[in-house]
Amino acid sequence: MGSRAYAARAKERRENIVAMFSLETLGYYSDRRGSQRYPFPLGFFYPDTGNFIAFVSNLRSRPLLHEVIASFRRHAEFPSEGAAAPAILPGVDWSDHWSFWQEGYPAVMVTDTAPFRYPDYHTAQDTPDKVDYERLARVVSGLHQMLRDLARVK
Repeated sequence: MGSRAYAARAKERRENIVAMFSLETLGYYSDRRGSQRYPFPLGFFYPDTGNFIAFVSNLRSRPLLHEVIASFRRHAEFPSEGAAAPAILPGVDWSDHWSFWQEGYPAVMVTDTAPFRYPDYHTAQDTPDKVDYERLARVVSGLHQMLRDLARVK
């Protein structure tokens, strides 16, 4: 895994990584009730409509999570949810941010929650026509402004 090698080398070199963001599927949204699923017990606490972007961190990265989601919400007219959760919950560590957590770096996954919402995830039907480009553009714009805020602070 390339991210694992990169994060390990960064740790060996004592690189000052203040934040890592893993953009893990961002383009599928649904306004249909019941379109969003979760691993137990998250469904009791989060919406059942898959029209939001999720920011996911481990417990150690919680301060970064709070900072970036507040900034995203200031800049983006787009629904968002945040969760700092242990990796024992399915999906929490399913991307490159996990490698950075292993080395003690703060990291956040930004996702549309992929397999918990998108029925064509990792199938032959996963085609560009399924991307909601207007909403994706709003997400990217909000992330751009969030990153600018973070760069000013750090």
